[in-house]
Amino acid sequence: MDAHDLDDLRAAQETGGRLYHEFLRAPSMSAGLYRLPTGGTDPQSPHREDELYLVVAGRATLVVAGERRAMGPGSAAFVAAGVPHRFVDITADLEVYVVVAPPES
Repeated sequence: MDAHDLDDLRAAQETGGRLYHEFLRAPSMSAGLYRLPTGGTDPQSPHREDELYLVVAGRATLVVAGERRAMGPGSAAFVAAGVPHRFVDITADLEVYVVVAPPES
């Protein structure tokens, strides 16, 4: 088993000083914690991998290929490989579990 606690992941992400902290890597997938501050800018560009986002804290709008969706705790969204997407209008510090398949390259 490879288990993780959100508080530990937050601490590791802060120590690393990056917006995204990968905490799991397997042959078929990877996973990480992505954090963006209130009013922040999401620097993402399209990826070569599929992604699943699960919001654990905060509020923002996810824009995927021009379609907008309000996201908050408990919201989940799938973004297919190669599709432009980003979080905008971040109104509360955003924390998102990200599952990437295959693993992010």
